[in-house]
Amino acid sequence: MKNDDRRLRRLVVGDVAWRWTVRQQVKPSYEDGRLTLSLFPEGTRHRLVFVFRPGPDRVVSNTYFDAAALVRLPDRSYLNLFEPGTVRRLLDAALPTLDLFVREQVTEVDGWPYFDAVVDSANETGDLVDDDPSP
Repeated sequence: MKNDDRRLRRLVVGDVAWRWTVRQQVKPSYEDGRLTLSLFPEGTRHRLVFVFRPGPDRVVSNTYFDAAALVRLPDRSYLNLFEPGTVRRLLDAALPTLDLFVREQVTEVDGWPYFDAVVDSANETGDLVDDDPSP
């Protein structure tokens, strides 16, 4: 990832402003790596972290292809964590199931179930989530 890709971004949902950032860890090997999306509601010390690890039928960008990209195989469903629409959909999928302000300051969740919820919902409604980068 380029250094400018690590910047803190802003997303407003209703009356709450969220700051978000994407981080990638690929050491010591791809299998041990992870891609994280962290969201911070402004004015609080809480943080929601979606963690995406590579696994069977789950591909996490190692910057060989689009930075911050996630792919579910074999259907090749694709999301990019640098897209504000993707971040908003993931946040919308997670918030009803989480109570961020009762738990610890950091709520870390497996991001793949929320990926599935976002992509499967878009497939049911016919809404385009992110374009597939493949030709």
